[in-house]
Amino acid sequence: MKREIIHSTIDPKGILIASGIISLWLVSLIFLLNYPISWTDPVVYLGILIQMHLYTGLFITAHDAMHGLVSSHKQLNKSIGWISALLFSFNFYARLFPKHHEHHRFVATAQDPDYHNSDNFFAWYISFIRQYVTVWQILLMAITFNVLKLFLPTENLIIFWMLPAILSTFQLFYFGTYLPHKGEIDNQHHSTTQTKNHLWAFLSCYFFGYHYEHHDSPGTPWWRLWRVKETQDRVKSSINYLPNKLK
Repeated sequence: MKREIIHSTIDPKGILIASGIISLWLVSLIFLLNYPISWTDPVVYLGILIQMHLYTGLFITAHDAMHGLVSSHKQLNKSIGWISALLFSFNFYARLFPKHHEHHRFVATAQDPDYHNSDNFFAWYISFIRQYVTVWQILLMAITFNVLKLFLPTENLIIFWMLPAILSTFQLFYFGTYLPHKGEIDNQHHSTTQTKNHLWAFLSCYFFGYHYEHHDSPGTPWWRLWRVKETQDRVKSSINYLPNKLK
């Protein structure tokens, strides 16, 4: 059976979606940094989760820029990628860019910076973090923290600015790297994919649980990966219904 081909194009919606994530992150952060903390207040816990998810959105936006998917205007695409990366704890787009493309080129090999030849979660996570966290990031975060605490409550900075960023690294690693690539995977992308559930796929990691689909269609922005999942599931279903002699 002829496989359905997925054509990906850059959509002008990409700029609006990227701008929306950055704006929501900033507005949420400003609100939370001035919010009175009480550990009996559910808004505090909800705020941490929302800010964590928006931090993940910043990284996903930078990731899409690395694939040229935020804007067809190269300089604007790169600028949004730089901004998104910097807002996520001073990550540097120029450092992330080659590493991410090495991941796609050498997926699940010794040359893949995201891969670890172990299924041990913590060993892999530490290896993952060491690839991306630099001394400069730590210094810039420390300087920024010490400046901001002159104007804002220290507790709020830790709870709503620093903690969600740390939690987001676990979210990105677990759903976007560890689950899709752990174990022996015998397919062309050495990647698995989560069962179709678009709501959970978005909440867990902006559809990057559909990881085989991302590797199979890297020209598709995060907010359209669910369509790739739908298409590939339809193709698989139709193949499964074919008589054995036609497969």
